[in-house]
Order: sequence, then structure tokens, then C-alpha cells
Amino acid sequence: MSASDDLFADPAAQPVPSKAVAKPKSQSKAPEPASAPTPIPASKADYTAADIEVLEGLEPVRRRPGMYIGGTDEKALHHLFAEVIDNSMDEAVAGFASWIEVELDADGTLNVTDNGRGIPVDPHPKFKDKSALEVILTTLHAGGKFDSKVYETSGGLHGVGVSVVNALSETLVVEVARNKKLFRQTFSRGITQGPLEHLGDVHNRRGTKVSFKPDHEIFGTKLRFRPEILMKMARSKAYLFGGVEIRWTCAPELLENLPEIPPKATFHFPGGLKDYLSASLGKQNFVTPEIFAGKTEKTGGHGAVEWAVCWYAGDGFSNSYCNTVPTPEGGTHESGLRTALLRGLKNYAELTNNKKGALLTADDVMTSAGALLSVFIREPEFVGQTKDRLATTAATRIVDQAVRDQFDHWLTNAPQQANRLLEWVVDRAEERLRRRKEKDVSRKSAVRKLRLPGKLADCSQNAKGDTEIFIVEGDSAGGSAKQARNRSTQAVLPLRGKILNVANASRDKLAANQLLADLTQALGCGTRKTYSDDELRYDRVIIMTDADVDGAHIASLLLTFFQREMPELIQNGHLYLAIPPLYRISQGGKTLYARDDAHKDELMETEFTGRGKIDIGRFKGLGEMLPAQLKETTMDPSKRILLKVQIIDNEPGETKDAVTRLMGNKPESRFQFIQENAEFATDLDI
Repeated sequence: MSASDDLFADPAAQPVPSKAVAKPKSQSKAPEPASAPTPIPASKADYTAADIEVLEGLEPVRRRPGMYIGGTDEKALHHLFAEVIDNSMDEAVAGFASWIEVELDADGTLNVTDNGRGIPVDPHPKFKDKSALEVILTTLHAGGKFDSKVYETSGGLHGVGVSVVNALSETLVVEVARNKKLFRQTFSRGITQGPLEHLGDVHNRRGTKVSFKPDHEIFGTKLRFRPEILMKMARSKAYLFGGVEIRWTCAPELLENLPEIPPKATFHFPGGLKDYLSASLGKQNFVTPEIFAGKTEKTGGHGAVEWAVCWYAGDGFSNSYCNTVPTPEGGTHESGLRTALLRGLKNYAELTNNKKGALLTADDVMTSAGALLSVFIREPEFVGQTKDRLATTAATRIVDQAVRDQFDHWLTNAPQQANRLLEWVVDRAEERLRRRKEKDVSRKSAVRKLRLPGKLADCSQNAKGDTEIFIVEGDSAGGSAKQARNRSTQAVLPLRGKILNVANASRDKLAANQLLADLTQALGCGTRKTYSDDELRYDRVIIMTDADVDGAHIASLLLTFFQREMPELIQNGHLYLAIPPLYRISQGGKTLYARDDAHKDELMETEFTGRGKIDIGRFKGLGEMLPAQLKETTMDPSKRILLKVQIIDNEPGETKDAVTRLMGNKPESRFQFIQENAEFATDLDI
């Protein structure tokens, strides 16, 4: 379990509302002349044409890589591979390539080869001193996909994909076999390293090979391609287009700790998305024994649609693609699928005289559905260069028309299966309505129901948005917090003493604990399988304990409780840690607060350098702080610092195992942890 900073606005930047005073007309005055403009500092006064910087070539990409690939993290790194393989997939979908090879070398170089037509190498008509290959690799917005003459459908549209990869690669080498001749050109960080080379004649080879190694100056020295991610991406492409074979190769030395990843594999799935969905869900308990899958060619003259949907006893998911490019944020094509499925079930309910069909919404239909959708359309519009969301309006209609008729036939041809599905979805709708009804209970009624007068000081705002509850230790701290809070949006729940350590407590003992019962009832969202994010009564749950060892222990116990009993509350971004000060430092009329010893030393060196006596006071706890001090330092959203709690598992179950090890009932596990990590401990008070 880790915490990351949650940023809040600088209080100095917040506008201060002015107070308007009404005056009689007889006292009104003419408006005063505007004050003189604030003088411009001398250091900024000399703003001339020489200060205007023009970035040429691929320099904008290297300066601001996030604009083109979304950042410089692991996801962005693997996006480079997506840009390259998408070009090869466009050749395959267009019918010019039958296989694609993906090879990861031991030094981190990634090679993508296809047997398509090959990038043109003849001189470009506009840049006669450069080949088309060099123009494509070194010029933004250069490519053959701006109209439908070369590619009827394609994943690359902006002409920036492979040039961005070139700009962000330490080395990039392109080989093109075209018209029985082999050519090669080398680049480094977007700059051509030499002319296009003619390597001779070839008679049994055609297509393009792109070999590139990401630049450590952009992505750092530790970030590397992960074989498991690359293989998954390559395999998904084979599922999306049954007419292509994808060959995977990885250096064995990169797979020492990845026994499930083969050094060589071939992916070819003629069954397409139906095979993909079946492999993804494995042995789930399906509502219907048959997967609803289908495919249409060139719907309305705008491309093709393929889908696979099934319903099962689990959380649903939707994975969509446009021209083989993943769209993780969905878009208009997913809207078309949801509309078609909802209308189909409603029509079937009307046909069978099931009046409960009128209750259904698209969310009821999709909440436990596994859905895969792939569309091929001309000139799609995406949101952003990373193409995470499809924005083409026509895609909704194309998918709706393609899916709706076939779904109607699928339902009517198997009445027993259709009735079972309809009953399943109606159950989801009734459950949704039941939760909404329970949620409609007013906040005052909820407090009376919880029987927490004198403990829970609730906020007055009825809507959940932007409300927060502070969990504090003890009545003394609770009293200060109640006076310091914003009564409209901030609630306070004091807990007396340390709560139960749920990591080593039985279910019966946990159920009998009054402190945890109070906390669970105040939040209103339930625990474990009964947890409902919709029923959570506050947008933020903030743990606010003393800035000492005891406070850290109480915070650890609360974090353990939330990780064990309400993990979704953490996963959905509702849990925070407040950072109260440990010291108050004042000199003359200047007062600052320090979070810990290191922060105190830093402030002493940077903020209190003048003459005069410096008073340093250490807070013994939140209850010792005046309400105004607590508000200023810890509770005011415009001035405070919060830590947002997140669960980050490098391996499945890593956090859960760590909590069990450190908070469980085996002291030898904690002793072993101390032995293993003692060398990293510093600044111990002995």
C-alpha cells in the first residue's frame, strides 16, 4: 500500500470575494479613474522577436513527448510498439501482408517485420532530395493514410506515429524490400544518420522491417520493454484480424523469471473475437451457453463490424478496437453496441409480454457482460494522438445497425436461452432500483438510524459530491476538528482508542467491535461482498491522526481495516491521509508549520534566517491544536496537503500478502521483515 500526493490549489491564487455595500442614490459617486497598470519587471520587459523559439523537425516530440504518446512511463513506452505494429496491421487488413514478426532482442531492441508492400523509397515529389521513406520517418504529419486511396481503413491517420517512434528512439533502422530490391536507412533520435542505402537485389523477400531501441534520455535507464506486455499486444492483433499470422520471438535471457512466456510462438485465430472472448473468460459460469458473436462486411459502405458478447456471473468488461487500435476509453462504437443490445432485449421482452423489460437500462445489460467489439471504418476520429477514445459520430449508427438485427435473430431462435438472459438482466435492474431506493434515505434519517449522536458530526450537504469525513482519534481531537470543519461539506467521526487489528481477528470478533461498527455505519457502503460505491455517503474518507508514532499506528490499523474490508473504497480513490503538523515555528510576526523533523530543519534554514528569537513548539496531538490552527494546516482544502492512498501490486496479491505479514498474528514474520530491512532505517531516536 502506497500513498501519492493529491494536489490542492495554492491559497494565494484563490480569488477573494469582495463585499458589495448598497448606497442611496444621493450618495452615489462617479467611478474613480482606473489605477495605473503594474510596472513590468525589468527582467521581462525586453520581450522581442528573438525570444520566439521555433521548433523544427521532430524536436517538438522530444521536448514534449507526452503530447504524442501520453507521457514517458511504461504505458507510453509500449505505445511505441503499438504505433509500429499498427502500420503492419494496416498492410494486413488492406490485404497486402499475411504475416507479421515481432522480435525482442536481449539489448532491448524491438524488431517488427511484415511482408506487405514496403514503404516507398523513391524520391518524394515535394522533397526531391529525400526519399519518401526519409520523409515519413523525419516529418510530422507525413503518410499515406490521409485519404482512402491507399488504405480503405487504417489505424494510423495523423501521419505522426512512426516519426514519433523515430524521435524517441536511441537508434532506429528501417529495411525495405520492394520491387525485388533491398534498402536500409538508419536514424538516431529522429536525425538521419546517412543516405538511403541500396543493399542489393532480393528475390524472396518483400515488406518492411523496423528495428528500434527507445531512448534512455526520454524513458530513463531502468524502463524496459516487458515481454509479457508485448506478447499480449501482439496476440490481441491476431485475434482482431483472422487473416494475419503473428510470429513472436523473445531473447531467452529476458524470460528467466517469466516461465509462462514462450521464447517463440505463432498466433493465428480464424475465429476472431469469439475465440478471443472464449480464451479470456475461461471456465466462467455463463448465463447463456452460447456466445453471441457475429461479423458484417462493409456495413453501409463504411467498413466492417465484428463483435462477441456473453453474460456471466462476474463483473462485466468492454474491450473495443477501431481499425485494430485499442480504444480503452470506449467511444461512439461502444455506444452503438450498448444501444443495440438494450433495444434487442426490450423488444424481446415486449414480444414475450414481460412488462419488466421497461425497467432495463444499458448499464443493466452490460454490468455482467463480457464484450469485445472491433470496427473498421474510413477516416475515424479519435480523441488525442494516443487514440484512447473513438469520436466518430457515424460509428454509433454503423454498429447499431450491424448488431441489432442479428441480436434479434439470436434471441428469437433460442427462446429458452433468451428467457434466461432476460431474467438475468431484469434481476440486475431490480437490484439497481433497490439500491437507489435505499440511497434516497435522507442524511438526517441516516444519522438517527446509525444512533451516533455525539460521535458523528455530519455535514449538512445532502449530495455526496465533494463531501468528506474525517476519522480522528479521541474526543479531544474530535472536538477541535468539529469546530474547525466546514459544516456544509465536512463530517467528523471521533474513534476512542485504537481500533481492532482486523488482520488477526476472527469474523465474530470483528462483528462485535463497536468502533468498527460505528465506522461502517457512518460510511454506509457495506463491507466485502456487500460493498457498494454508490451507497458510500462521502466522496473522500480522510484518516486524520496525530503526527507521532501512536498516530501512525492508529493510521496503520485503519488502513488495514480498509484494505481487508473495503478494498474497492481504496481502488476507487476515496481514501486519504491527512498530514497534520508536528511543529509550530514562529519569529516575530511570522509563523510556519513543519510536518516532521526534516521539514522543520528545512524551514529553519530557508525561512528563519533573520535576527530575533525563534520559538519552536511541538504539538502533542490534534487535540492540543486550536481549531483555527487545525483548520489552517490540515482541514482547509485550499491550504492542506492530503496523501491519496492507492494499492499498487507489482505482482498479484502483493499488498494483501504484505499486510498479512506485517499486521498478522505471526510475530516472526515481522521480525524477519525488520531483519531484512534494518539497514534501510535512518534517524532512529534511541
